Amino acid sequence: MTDGGEVRVELPDGVNLPAGDPELDARLSKLLGRQVFVADSAPPDSTLERAVPGYEGGVPDVVRATASVDGTGEAITVGKVAAGTFFDFGRVHLVTTSSLAGLRARFPDSDFDPRRFRPNLVVDTGSGHGFVEDTWVNCRVRVGEALCRVVVPTPRCVVPTLGHDELGADAAIMRAIARAHRVPVFDLGRLACLGVYLDVLEPGMVRLGDPITRQASS
Repeated sequence: MTDGGEVRVELPDGVNLPAGDPELDARLSKLLGRQVFVADSAPPDSTLERAVPGYEGGVPDVVRATASVDGTGEAITVGKVAAGTFFDFGRVHLVTTSSLAGLRARFPDSDFDPRRFRPNLVVDTGSGHGFVEDTWVNCRVRVGEALCRVVVPTPRCVVPTLGHDELGADAAIMRAIARAHRVPVFDLGRLACLGVYLDVLEPGMVRLGDPITRQASS
């Protein structure tokens, strides 16, 4: 992303094109061998395809029952995204060091690096082990200049099992979370969760090392 907020894509041959440029779509489609496009804003009525994991708690049972098989033979579900965004639900995602430490202690053969889970915020909650952010649901949290409301635990998909930067693929990551932490999410049943989703009530600057303070639910 440029300083002006424009999203640009650099292709393997070094050509740099902005999102929304038809030439970028044509080049990417040729490179990937199928029709694709890159949008700089969420199209109306967008949908999200998600692979259906084999472990229990990976998707709601009612959603699993509607799964279909795509051209690769993978079982997938299709759902809506949050209006005006590219996100499936939450705009801000938070995890704590306590949750990650608890998973590392219980499943030492896997690397629960926070980058696998793509959080916006990683909160240092000390040396304890446990999913402490679960207790923050319905509370407000002040992080730096921003004020947020904690909405719900974050159901996880298969993305954390993929390779990230120097982190190798690890299919055991999500099975471990499903064994350690399946909790109720709205009316969807008990799902494998790590972290929480937040709504932004007051936007503001958040810097590395900023304190976080929690307020009672209102």
